[in-house]
Amino acid sequence: MKLVKAYIRPMLLEEVYKALRSEGHCCITVFRGEGAGQYTDPDHAHGSLQFPAMHSKVVKIEIAAVEEDFNSIIEIIQQTASTGSRGDGIIFVIPIENMIRIRDGEEGAKVIE
Repeated sequence: MKLVKAYIRPMLLEEVYKALRSEGHCCITVFRGEGAGQYTDPDHAHGSLQFPAMHSKVVKIEIAAVEEDFNSIIEIIQQTASTGSRGDGIIFVIPIENMIRIRDGEEGAKVIE
């Protein structure tokens, strides 16, 4: 099992979500945030009183996936979220040791199937 974390442009979230859903990847978690670093888009960077460094708005998507699905998820996100410009984002893939559903204690890949 893997955890896919993708930081993308907020304006592309709906397109990415629709593309994932159309391929059967239904369940995602979305976080709104701001980031600074090499992936920051210099044309859309800004500072604020809360976060004075130059930064860009980002959306983080998290998706838990079984081994056979995570390559498809990565491909969909990369293709759909790419504008070809700096600041398009980054994808991380992290191994998951176990999953446990809080409601009933079910463990393993069954939790997300």
